[in-house]
Amino acid sequence: MTACEREAGPSGLASALTETGALTADWLPAFLAVPRELFVPDRIWPGIADGTRQAALVDRAKDPGAWLRAVYSDIPLTTQWDEGRHTGDGLGITPTSSSSMPRMVVSMLADLEVGEGHGVLEVGTGTGWNAALLAHRLGDGNVVSVEYDQEIAAGATENLRRAGRTPTVVVGDGRHGWAGRAPYDRLIATCSVGQVPWTWVGQTAPGGIIVAPWGTEYGGECVVRLTVSKDGTASGPFTRSSAFMRLRQQRTERPPFASYLKGRTWPADGARSTTTLSPREIGGWVEQFVIGLRVKEAFWRAERYDDGSYTLWTYSTDTQSWATTDYERGTDTYVVVQSGPRRLWDETEAAFRWWVDHGRPGFRRFGLTVDRQGERVWLDRPDNPVGCPGVGGVR
Repeated sequence: MTACEREAGPSGLASALTETGALTADWLPAFLAVPRELFVPDRIWPGIADGTRQAALVDRAKDPGAWLRAVYSDIPLTTQWDEGRHTGDGLGITPTSSSSMPRMVVSMLADLEVGEGHGVLEVGTGTGWNAALLAHRLGDGNVVSVEYDQEIAAGATENLRRAGRTPTVVVGDGRHGWAGRAPYDRLIATCSVGQVPWTWVGQTAPGGIIVAPWGTEYGGECVVRLTVSKDGTASGPFTRSSAFMRLRQQRTERPPFASYLKGRTWPADGARSTTTLSPREIGGWVEQFVIGLRVKEAFWRAERYDDGSYTLWTYSTDTQSWATTDYERGTDTYVVVQSGPRRLWDETEAAFRWWVDHGRPGFRRFGLTVDRQGERVWLDRPDNPVGCPGVGGVR
């Protein structure tokens, strides 16, 4: 092993994470005692730091140095594509399991605020690294981890055994938690949700904490930290941005794009207008999050061109409405075409203006409350719900 490869180890990554404040002193012993390399398969697709895309395959057998550097870089590592159906060296269609970015792992563990004797339920075992960190800190008998994919669960169990850890790994539907040891003092999800399962609240003891990535259908995601009250309500703030794979049972199948034009060519029956709001202004993670709170049952994609221009398509999930907004460099007016009962660009622009009018709040000013009636996102305090004008502008 070269000197460079020796630096690419747990101590080097720990130092980097400590300097940023992500890795706290109480988690440092576990981080050093449970090396990430024991939980990473030989074939991985490293994440790209500036987004949610993946780089080319790194194969440990062919380039052990590159593999080790990837393992001890602060990046996510895709370990499965297309729920295991993908084969070969290229990229699959949809990443479905990974070793999460170390900075996010330790930050969410810090949000969890575990203490001696706490029982923890983890939803989404993945490679087993997060469960191992919890087990080292709290003891194997205090940690239960639920994994939907039987093959992934088996691999995680073997990884944990190799690391000398034996938390309980259960194969099951993470939406249902695991009642075997409920109630838990803490619950952490390593997959994102669009709605917090009520079972999670019910299986968390009063005063307990739930930490989970939460995102809208439109886009944008952040980690929420909920505290469960005696009346069974869970409420708390969002703490940081995130980008996790969705809980499998909450993934949505997007309608084929051809179903929107219904056999016609663009612009079909669309109404043409212009806007001074650039599509680039709404592309940030927090902007997408806010738009998703206000524009329900909608999603987007970008059709990009060689000259740097692109068309932002916005779709309703019922396939009845769509909008296009054309971005071109060097202009301050953009062409919009909208079709269907909803005016999706108008809704998007109104949501963006709402955000601007409220001082462009970041994730930490928002919070979430979950009760038997559902869930509500709020701004600054629980009695100030963000609200939604409703689908198509009708509540």
